[in-house]
Amino acid sequence: MLKNLNLKQKFTILLLVILTFGLSLSGFALSSLLRENAKQDISSTGLILIQTMSSVRKYTSTQVNPELVDKLATEFLPQTVPGYSAREVFEILRKTTEYRDFFYKEATLNPTNLRDKADGFETEIVERFRNKSDLKEVSGFRSIPSGDIFYIARPLRVSEESCLKCHSTPEVAPQSMITLYGAANGFGWKLNEIVGAQIISVPAKNVISKANQSSLLIILIVSTIFIVTILLVNLFLNRQVVVPLKRMTRIAEEVSTGHMEVEFEQMSNDEIGNLAKAFKRMQLSLEMAMKRIKRTQGGAGD
Repeated sequence: MLKNLNLKQKFTILLLVILTFGLSLSGFALSSLLRENAKQDISSTGLILIQTMSSVRKYTSTQVNPELVDKLATEFLPQTVPGYSAREVFEILRKTTEYRDFFYKEATLNPTNLRDKADGFETEIVERFRNKSDLKEVSGFRSIPSGDIFYIARPLRVSEESCLKCHSTPEVAPQSMITLYGAANGFGWKLNEIVGAQIISVPAKNVISKANQSSLLIILIVSTIFIVTILLVNLFLNRQVVVPLKRMTRIAEEVSTGHMEVEFEQMSNDEIGNLAKAFKRMQLSLEMAMKRIKRTQGGAGD
């Protein structure tokens, strides 16, 4: 089939094959790379949010709690709990478009409020932090009934003495807290002990969607550049190769029929120009040969 195509068509087919093969081969690598970049981008945002929530916890523990500690004997105030403050601040943050898909949980092994109880998967994360003290964060994907999510977690450590007023023993804890939550959970904590994990999660489709958008944009740009390249190559090929070859073919056909007045014009110094020079020498040789033949025929006639 290729034998019946002209040079321009052959070059176009070759370039299209290269484009298709190149995009297919690079698509897999590009998708993986951009997905990893999307994970890193979301991880960076997640870490900033965790650090922000840690700051809220510290502020509550060091500045809010001391001001309200006297009221705890008669009335339990959730605003004195660092975890409560962090959750409330994060829920306000989630009302913005930028962070509405993010979720925050302080997954705790033995929480006072069972809302913060770590599930089986989260318990494994907390245990990893407890068993490996130098482990600062973990991230990855997990499946839940509502769909896959991407998460990033950091250890939640008892870093303030004030936390032990509510979590050391039921006897030390405020009676108003015992009345609300009971004495069965949230006790036995120790200073500097890892009791849970701060976990930021986002639907996995956000990561994949972000990577796909970047992939599509890059592939679109590359395809556009390649198509423009094909057009430019075809234009160059037509002007520098196809047209000169057609001109030489037409002149060669005229010379072959005896029209020696036509000339092979050398338009360049490349291979096409060298071919024109070769045809021109051939034309001169042919003219000389025909003249010798005529002289020989003329001499024989005399």
